[in-house]
Amino acid sequence: MTRRLLPVVAAATLSGCLAPQYVVPPVPLAEQYREAGQNREWKPATPADRLDRGSWWTLYGDATLNDLMARFDRNSPDLAAALARYDQARSMLDQSRVPLFPRLSLNGQYEPNRSSDERPPNGSMDRRYFDDNSLGLQASYEVDLWGRVRNSVEAGAADFAAATADYESARLSLRAELVDHYVQLRGLDYTVQLLADNVAAFQRALDLTQARRDGGIGSGLDVARARTQLKDAKAQLSISQGQRAVMEHAIAALVGESPSVFTVATSLDKIELPQLPVGVPSTLLQRRPDIAAAERRTAAANAGVGVARSAWFPTLTLGGTVGYQSYRSSGWFNASNLFWSIGPMLAVDLFDGGRRAALVDRARAELDEAGATYRATVLQAFAQVEDNLALLDRYRDAASDEADAVEAAQQAVEFATIRYRQGAVNYLEVTTAQTAALEAQRDQVSIDTHRLRASVALIRALGGGWSQAEASTTTVAASGSGTPP
Repeated sequence: MTRRLLPVVAAATLSGCLAPQYVVPPVPLAEQYREAGQNREWKPATPADRLDRGSWWTLYGDATLNDLMARFDRNSPDLAAALARYDQARSMLDQSRVPLFPRLSLNGQYEPNRSSDERPPNGSMDRRYFDDNSLGLQASYEVDLWGRVRNSVEAGAADFAAATADYESARLSLRAELVDHYVQLRGLDYTVQLLADNVAAFQRALDLTQARRDGGIGSGLDVARARTQLKDAKAQLSISQGQRAVMEHAIAALVGESPSVFTVATSLDKIELPQLPVGVPSTLLQRRPDIAAAERRTAAANAGVGVARSAWFPTLTLGGTVGYQSYRSSGWFNASNLFWSIGPMLAVDLFDGGRRAALVDRARAELDEAGATYRATVLQAFAQVEDNLALLDRYRDAASDEADAVEAAQQAVEFATIRYRQGAVNYLEVTTAQTAALEAQRDQVSIDTHRLRASVALIRALGGGWSQAEASTTTVAASGSGTPP
């Protein structure tokens, strides 16, 4: 009895070691975010990409953005394509499970025949006209001695999990792209309004210089400078209006609507910077779906090594056939026409020109590639978080300094205008002050827009939104009410 069990035990032991023991590729982890300035402990990441990310875009408190996101969820062709890829992966998983079950097939044949008159005789029962009729049931099942089927199913399950994470990653990226486009659109609304106000102011300045010239006080040079400033502002206004139209078209494509009829009404309402946790635990990075997808593909590649190694060992198939066969057109199902066969079949390649060795080498190389991709994805995720924390911190300081610059520039315009009206200076001083003020105002809008965009990018880098239970009470220094846009 013991001798009979030895082959089974050996096969089971061998099948378990064909695939390498899976270990998540190690990645160097820092003890804290460098740019956050807050101590945070890290722990080894495990995929948690299925945690609810919530409606994180509602943190910006914009009803129009919320409506656009609802339209995106309903109509986005990019999201629909990602969902279709997910459905394809689910079908592939179902296919990988097929070998776990026996295969049963029904075969039938009705074939009238006529033999040649010159065919050599083959006995007294030789017939010129005869039928070849059969109807049979065939069953087969591969005994998974070496784990080929189990490893294939494991690889299929890991690939499906990766595809699920890919879908989540696509949805997160597309939503972040929509919010980013919307933030830029609102920044352009402010820029257009700013330039329109300056065009009106420069038109009044041009009228003033012309009146002074007509009264013999001013000069033609002052008029020319005022006209140059006005025309330049009009040109910049046209450029900004074109940029807004382009951004509006991009939003239309994202939400699945025709750019020819799609519009987003101009709004100068403030978009508030959300309170973003600085002390986020490592579970937020674990939720990044692209990290989960990379890890699952590494697991699939690991199982693929086991599949490739199993080709070196024989396959054992249990099969059987039962049915009826007759050379007559009637009487198929007589007992004398019954046939059957049953028994195992063992097959192994003795020589294949190095094909199996090449497949194993390829599987190992794919595992190395998947592991390196996983490590790169994790490190890139950390870099993205650090990048946007740094941007939020620097943009906060820049916004404060630029607000002071705008205030000083406005004062310079007022002083220069008064001095010009008094005849103390020529119009060059006024145009210089006005140009500097307009540039400072546009820089302020740009900085505020970049702050909002950095906050969107940070949320995306963290894998989406978070709940109060997940978030730390410490908030990022750049958070709080933002200045326009």
